Amino acid sequence: MRQLVLDLEESLIRQVANAGMGRSDVLKFWFGESDEVTPAFIREAAAESLARGETFYSHNLGLAELRETIASYCSGLRCEGAAPVSADRITATSGGVNALMLAVQALVNAGDHVVAVTPVWPNLTAQPAIMGGRVQCVSLKPAAGQWKLDMDELLAAITPATRLLIVNSPNNPTGWTLTRGEQEVILAHCRRTGTWILADEVYERLYFENLPDGPAPGRPKPDAPLVGEGRSPSGDSHVCAPSFLDIATPEDRLMVAHSFSKSFLMTGWRLGWLVLPASVTTHMGKLVEFNTSCAPVFIQRAGVVALQRTDEVTPQVVAHLKKCRDTLIPLLQGVPGVQVAAAPGGMYAFFRLAGQGDSFDIAKRLVVEAGLGLAPGNAFTSDPSPELQGWLRWCFASQDLGRLRAGVDRLAGWLGRQ
Repeated sequence: MRQLVLDLEESLIRQVANAGMGRSDVLKFWFGESDEVTPAFIREAAAESLARGETFYSHNLGLAELRETIASYCSGLRCEGAAPVSADRITATSGGVNALMLAVQALVNAGDHVVAVTPVWPNLTAQPAIMGGRVQCVSLKPAAGQWKLDMDELLAAITPATRLLIVNSPNNPTGWTLTRGEQEVILAHCRRTGTWILADEVYERLYFENLPDGPAPGRPKPDAPLVGEGRSPSGDSHVCAPSFLDIATPEDRLMVAHSFSKSFLMTGWRLGWLVLPASVTTHMGKLVEFNTSCAPVFIQRAGVVALQRTDEVTPQVVAHLKKCRDTLIPLLQGVPGVQVAAAPGGMYAFFRLAGQGDSFDIAKRLVVEAGLGLAPGNAFTSDPSPELQGWLRWCFASQDLGRLRAGVDRLAGWLGRQ
């Protein structure tokens, strides 16, 4: 076994979850998925494919119909003037995590310098480390519960020796989202240094800033529409977060990872995609062959239908997640000792319990002593700065808003006993 693999730290989220597995009394908010089942018409598309006997291999890059549908979907979300996304830039993958790992395998050599913006889902820093990359983390900074990027610090970290920048926006766990201006600065700098960008945009559609219900709790209403407003594939107005695809050329050193998991309620299906320069698509297909060969055909068929009927799924998902967020955040803000603000995107409340100690220990105690399952903040960052200690992630993607209220009651009761 390679020493790099032996040295990998087991997921802290999984460790907390393992402590509560099998306990029916625990309210579980630790994993990043909705508790709502995949829509019936998507499940039926997979069942019909199986009934037709589609149990064989497909092209490494995915079914032509799926790649074309993904390309059309991505192009439909782009802002006016953006380059359309063509099918020869699409690689279908076995989930978003597979898309990210394929990109890292394609780009990172042992010893390469990699910069990652953190806090972030731990896979994004572990993957380049597995390849032997030297990962330098540039941390977002909290201010009154909101998270900000120090652009000067990031640009100073990215030099001509930097092989890859990894950035997740909207961000898991903080919900922080790059602005169009920040993306333009980053892209221009990486063009100068020759650095590849791996953009994890899995939460692109889970973006709340311009939804009709008004601004998030505790956030001012913008005077003008925010950048990043796109269109749904049917042509109807719909909001999505700013994407690097809106400003990049097709041959920029950019790979964008997506997934069906969040926006289509398909976490267990394991289907995603990469958008990349057409000049490297064939080479990515070789990597797919040596990883998974291809995504299962019946799952790809489900993905085609999900994209074709996205307006029957995603807008409702986003509207409900906003209701979940706008229910949970004010309740947390009312608990003494909690620091939190509403995030513009994603499906998480990332909040702080100042003075309670290590977040991993807090999360384990909450499971045992309060029956509340949350993800520890130090699963997402190794930064020892005092302001980054004591954070917890709460996935608010719950069909039952009462579960969120009950969870806050358990948290408040536990804090009151400390």
